[in-house]
Amino acid sequence: MGWFNRDVISVLDFDREDFETLFSEAVNMEKYAKSRLDILNDKVLALAFFEPSTRTRLSFETAMLRLGGRVIGFSGTEATSMAKGENLADTIRMLDAYANAIVIRHSLEGAAKFAAEVAESPVINAGDGSQNHPTQAMLDLYTIWREFKVIDGLSIGILGDLRYARVVNSLIQALSYYRVRLHLISPELLRPRQELIEFMNSRNMKYDWTDDPYNVIGDLDVLYVVRIQRERFPDPMEYERVKGAYKVTPKLIERGKPSLIILHPLPRVDEVDFAVDNMPQARYFKQASLGVPLRMALLKLVLAGDKS
Repeated sequence: MGWFNRDVISVLDFDREDFETLFSEAVNMEKYAKSRLDILNDKVLALAFFEPSTRTRLSFETAMLRLGGRVIGFSGTEATSMAKGENLADTIRMLDAYANAIVIRHSLEGAAKFAAEVAESPVINAGDGSQNHPTQAMLDLYTIWREFKVIDGLSIGILGDLRYARVVNSLIQALSYYRVRLHLISPELLRPRQELIEFMNSRNMKYDWTDDPYNVIGDLDVLYVVRIQRERFPDPMEYERVKGAYKVTPKLIERGKPSLIILHPLPRVDEVDFAVDNMPQARYFKQASLGVPLRMALLKLVLAGDKS
């Protein structure tokens, strides 16, 4: 199908060939990440962020500006008509009238898909509930690909909240297109939800689970860390039982391969020791910086196709 004029709701709407096209475009965009192109100088992007965001929102905004486009939108509903009781559908209809594409983040699962059904313009999911965060997963894959030049054959550990973190859901779905070995690391309470386990089984993915990162650290090429997210827990007491369960320290990293890289979608709280920042394995700030060229590539492909 290609990328042009497509909604970006889930990584499962795309395939490996689509990812390769995106990555190739992102490499081209890296040299423009702090300059400017005029590819989208006649386009407007609407940012509808109903939940807090720093990296995702600002990287989308920066990406659109670097491509020569314009940005409108909001972060939070306090200054919008939703504070007066306007429903989501009407808000999306108005943004659709003003913009050429809409990026939405919402606390409710399925909100992005609903917005795509309402809007005629392309809708890009910047996170909905604990379900999907497709552009973060695309960024994660791109970072791994940039580091290793391949994804097939890698051993990838995912540490932290495997139950409620939408980045985990989307990342595992994206990795299902590649031949990787997954090591899932979490407390018992935060093991993946049954539907994600069933998905991995349906894709014949190779995976195992442990509650101790020391059991697998020596096998890993990538350690992907996610924070335990208080805002996703339906029961505050459940959060209290698992908060601070893990902390990635230099002692842990020194048990790994010299070529190990550490990724994190950020923000971090206390799950990665600040001392790790200065270790050569730390790649999470580079990962965040690649969000601009990756999303530049995404916006170009969705709004302009293969136009140079």
